[in-house]
Amino acid sequence: MLNVPSQSFPAVGSQQRVAPSGQSRNKVALKPGHSLMDWIRLTKSGRDLTGLKGRLIDVTEEELKKHNTRNDCWTCIRGMVYNVSAYMDFHPGGEEELMRAAGIDGTDLFDQVHRWVNYESMLKECLVGRMVVKASTVLKGTGQQTKKESSRVNGLALPPPPVLSEPAAAPIPAKDHRPRFDWFQTDETVTIVVYTKRKIPRSGCSVVDLHGNVLRVETLLGSWSYLLHWSLSHEVKETVATQCVHSVGKIQVCLRKAENTRWERVGQSLEGHDSFIRSKDRGLFYRDCVLVSKKEVTHDTQLFCFQLPPGTHMHIPMGRHVYLKASIQGSDIVKPYTPVDEVLRPLKNSNTTSTNIYFMIKVYPDGVFTPYLDNLDIGASVSISSPDGSFTVRSLRDVTHLYLLAAGTGFTPMARLLHLALQDLPTIRKTKLMFFNRQERDILWHSELEQLCSEEERCQIEYVLSEPAGSWTGRRGRIEAAMLQGFLERPGDSKCLVCVCGPTGFTELAVQLVKQQGFSEEEIHAFQG
Repeated sequence: MLNVPSQSFPAVGSQQRVAPSGQSRNKVALKPGHSLMDWIRLTKSGRDLTGLKGRLIDVTEEELKKHNTRNDCWTCIRGMVYNVSAYMDFHPGGEEELMRAAGIDGTDLFDQVHRWVNYESMLKECLVGRMVVKASTVLKGTGQQTKKESSRVNGLALPPPPVLSEPAAAPIPAKDHRPRFDWFQTDETVTIVVYTKRKIPRSGCSVVDLHGNVLRVETLLGSWSYLLHWSLSHEVKETVATQCVHSVGKIQVCLRKAENTRWERVGQSLEGHDSFIRSKDRGLFYRDCVLVSKKEVTHDTQLFCFQLPPGTHMHIPMGRHVYLKASIQGSDIVKPYTPVDEVLRPLKNSNTTSTNIYFMIKVYPDGVFTPYLDNLDIGASVSISSPDGSFTVRSLRDVTHLYLLAAGTGFTPMARLLHLALQDLPTIRKTKLMFFNRQERDILWHSELEQLCSEEERCQIEYVLSEPAGSWTGRRGRIEAAMLQGFLERPGDSKCLVCVCGPTGFTELAVQLVKQQGFSEEEIHAFQG
């Protein structure tokens, strides 16, 4: 049966998402002239990339199966069929990966690797048409009526799929553990209270968006998402106040009334209201954020600060990332980044519901997205998604030894982990970071890390340089087994966790070497990137 799943992205295996086994996307060296920017230029050249001279057709499953060769490769993603033959040489994962989806529904294969990629924009000139699915086939054995999906996700137009069945129901936690909400009002305010029925992390877990008269409150609880979504009954002022009581798992969202009017209800329920589903099944929500500052961290890395809209409050759970989206030469480019704090060690009482988000981003001169960011003027906007990822602070429960292996900007998820481990987790007796870079000038927050080590006896940091200067007295080379033997200690009464982040090749090798040291998959978290 043809698989036509519901709209939902990004994928479990997307960049910088935590994966216990360290599995990641295999990248290949692209030929000269086959970069992302080269692909964008090709799509705008007027060349017929579908072979249909601009016509859109309905494609049957039988017709799709016929197009399964290197030079005639069609695939289906979420009910739409694309001719990806021309994209073969531009695909970072290589021809072999694309051919796995030749002549079939490639949705699941696509989702396993990079569902966060905006394929509608990337492949819009390759669109052959819509997949034709017999309703009786789709609904066979379900006993359910079809459900028409919205043709827009957060304002982004999507080609509507034909006939969709309800997604397979995920096992829902016991009813008593399902969050609930209540509300109350005064003459001046309306307050919505979310009862999560569990302790919530100090770093927070809620995202509140008030845009016009629409209020959206999403609470991220491990791998689950609880959503409240209304068109409000009456007008409210632009700003929103939030408060979290971590110990009892209560979140309060306070709105200020525009007029002293008694509300009979919060408002009209909108799509997804009062739903509790797996986060991966919830479409990402974007909001436009304004660039307010750029600060040099190293010779090629900047600390970007973006300001959230006035009606937005965003807690970003530990180890999660967000997606930055921008239109570059007419194509929507989406990239994942892990936010950092403004400094390595923020004040203990600083407000975690910040109006600003910080990203430490290396600028690649021959890239597409990072030069665009680097050339943004102060005051310009970029779309930023809600948090995504599967890492939870629960994985640090009872850990006594935390080991961090980072290469380059793979340091970004480690920065907040370092701070958390040393400030809030006294059970962790030792936190050790092995930080790999090319040269000393590439080490991010070098002086801050040195100061941290001098003040925290539970913290140890080792630097490894692959191209050191002659005066360098630290470790040299690249990651190898001998390097990890003395670094990854395992005292008899310890519980260990090893976190890895860096370029794909580094991550794959590091995970392999850590396993060779006797660590199990459950003791390893690999941030993909």
